[in-house]
Amino acid sequence: MAVDNETVKRVAFLSRLKVEDNKTEAVKEEFNKILAWIEELNEINTENIEPLISVNDIDLRLREDNVTAGNCKDDILKNAPSAEYDYFAVPKVVE
Repeated sequence: MAVDNETVKRVAFLSRLKVEDNKTEAVKEEFNKILAWIEELNEINTENIEPLISVNDIDLRLREDNVTAGNCKDDILKNAPSAEYDYFAVPKVVE
């Protein structure tokens, strides 16, 4: 599957990207390289390969969930542009 200039413009429009007319050819080549790489990956036999949960073979260390600072509501609300009734006040977004 090859990508043409019209497809590049359509993808740019749908993804809300601005692609200059003089850059369309370069973007088309990049798209075609990506699609060729995907076609290469499709040739690999993955029939007896189990899906990975993670690419890392090690378990991550867990830390204890200890509260180190708390009860500082007033300090936090000092950062708010507007606060009412001990909460952040924000403009109404749903009518």
